[in-house]
Amino acid sequence: MQTAIPCVFMRGGTSRGPYFLRSNLPGDVEVRDRVLLAVMGSPDKRQIDGIGGATTLTSKVAMISPSDHPWAEVDYLFAQVEIERAFVDTAPSCGNILAGVGPFAIEKGLVPVQPDTTAVRIRNVNTNSLIEALVQTPDGTVQYDGDACIDGVPGTAAPITLNFRDIVGSKTGKLLPTGETTDVVDGVEITCIDVAMPMVIMRAEQLGKTGYETKDELDSDMELLARMEKIRRQAGQMMGLGDVSESVVPKVSLVAAPQKSGSISSRYFVPHACHAAHAVTGAICVSCCGALRGSVAYPLATRESEPPTRFLVEHPSGSIEVSLDLSLNGNVLTVNSAGVVRTARKLFEGAVYVPEAIWSP
Repeated sequence: MQTAIPCVFMRGGTSRGPYFLRSNLPGDVEVRDRVLLAVMGSPDKRQIDGIGGATTLTSKVAMISPSDHPWAEVDYLFAQVEIERAFVDTAPSCGNILAGVGPFAIEKGLVPVQPDTTAVRIRNVNTNSLIEALVQTPDGTVQYDGDACIDGVPGTAAPITLNFRDIVGSKTGKLLPTGETTDVVDGVEITCIDVAMPMVIMRAEQLGKTGYETKDELDSDMELLARMEKIRRQAGQMMGLGDVSESVVPKVSLVAAPQKSGSISSRYFVPHACHAAHAVTGAICVSCCGALRGSVAYPLATRESEPPTRFLVEHPSGSIEVSLDLSLNGNVLTVNSAGVVRTARKLFEGAVYVPEAIWSP
């Protein structure tokens, strides 16, 4: 009375979820979304009847398939499965879940393994961006153990380098979707920027915050969340994204000067709760905002050079380092590429079951 669907359950970066071959899921989007809701156990705040972890970081899905793109080898479609609402959002991407795509593609035979390191060329279908993932493959197998440490994940693992290309205008087609470096909404200065992820970036102090608060402190401030959401919805219209009240894009970041030895401090919202660490795509966008003269982040950021080649984004669980390839012509910033180091681990492989009433192929 149940349908078995092959999947691999993985941690990717600071997130986790099931990874599927798209060929093992329904082709019809409406049926596919019903299946993913059943897999994760939504809608239910506990996700007790599924394998979701009842947080935004653990209610994510990766769907992988061979790519017909001239450069990419595999396509990666990400889905954020709402917890208390029957909604599957494929508008955003997730750079943390992306960390597991390379190992998954290699182990499923979608990409031939290479000695020592295997480069996996990935197209992110959500944003039509291109990423090269460098996966450690000594002895012709994926290596998960290693010495790389990322804040927000206990222990160490093998490093996976993610190099992002063609990331400007991921959803809007423009670095600055409003045409301005800084806009003002409800008396708050904001920068609307689209690099790897459309974002609305604000200075924490303008909303009465230090920018160093914990996730719990920010999540419990209902007045702050309501104010940010009002600004986000107006900014979404200004960015050409339409009514974003039912969408998680654009994301929001509250930025402040670095508190420790980083380049900038960021509290990243997803968008109705603060991220426990920081999204990869969001870190890239915040870094580029910190390198952009005239943005709200520029005067707060510490830069080693102009333009900077690296940015260390501080977040509630530590920091995330972004490597940048930028060009500066006067005040015009060109983003060539960006890279981050993540880790991943395969947790289990087998089949997840959904009722036949949901899907019976």
